Amino acid sequence: MAINIQTAYAGEVLEKLLVKATTGNELVRRGLIHVEPNVQKAYYIPRLKTGKFLQKRKEQPEDSDSKGEFNIDERVLKPMDFMAFTTFNPRSFEKFWRKWQPTGNLVFEELPAEAQVAFLEELGKVVDFELGWHFINGTAGDGENQFFNGILTRILADADVVKVDVSKETTMIGRFRATYRAIPKALRNHPGLKFLCSTEDADTYDNEMTDLHHKGADPTTTNAMRFKNITIEPLADWPQGVVGATIATMDIDSNLWAAVNLSDDFESVKIDRLTNAGEKYFFKMLMKADTNTAFGEHVVLADWRTPGSDVPIEG
Repeated sequence: MAINIQTAYAGEVLEKLLVKATTGNELVRRGLIHVEPNVQKAYYIPRLKTGKFLQKRKEQPEDSDSKGEFNIDERVLKPMDFMAFTTFNPRSFEKFWRKWQPTGNLVFEELPAEAQVAFLEELGKVVDFELGWHFINGTAGDGENQFFNGILTRILADADVVKVDVSKETTMIGRFRATYRAIPKALRNHPGLKFLCSTEDADTYDNEMTDLHHKGADPTTTNAMRFKNITIEPLADWPQGVVGATIATMDIDSNLWAAVNLSDDFESVKIDRLTNAGEKYFFKMLMKADTNTAFGEHVVLADWRTPGSDVPIEG
């Protein structure tokens, strides 16, 4: 990848930061979403659906006997522009950087490379945390924190998604059971099939399993995060009161997709003085991202949140 570096520092940490910033969230780090990199404008997910082809044998079949069809369409990923931008005065941190404390000249006159490394790593941690939330709950719009639609936002708006009513269930075991029953039979044995839920709901499930006599784990340990041999993936940014089941892998057979890139076909981190005559510096990162599902009908969703509680609050 091309990197536009406008700073005296050019090296491994900057490269490391960019990878972390664009892929360092739970969905990507744990291999639960396929990420298509370097998408400038749009990426199309081609989809093929077929009908039933088998029929009674005919000695001389004709065109009118044709049965079954191929339906080809696509879903699109259109990465949206957003950025990270912050300013700071290096002099505010003089006392923490003992090796550059002034003995006459202004400390940080040129912002030493080691200081840049430290600030880049901290910036990366914050961007990492924020992107993780948006990959799940993000919404596209004109609001200050509306960049692109996250996976759960896409799922909730998809009419093809299989919705499960779990209003009568009072336990997580019952909710997982109801969700499992709605999973298409053809998907149940797929090795990439996962349950996605919040850490709070996973904790509740773990407690319920522990309370099962002679079946659950000892209270000093945790139970295996599985139901009917399907892995349960607790996600810190996934909202409580929602369980999803779908194929979630990092390969192209995944039902969860993301497209990422930074601005104008290159990845850019700028570190420089805010003004030539001033002491403040700025960090600026230009980014693009979007998410989508390949097949809505390959998602089973149980949402038992009370009305009004399903409005995402940025973490």
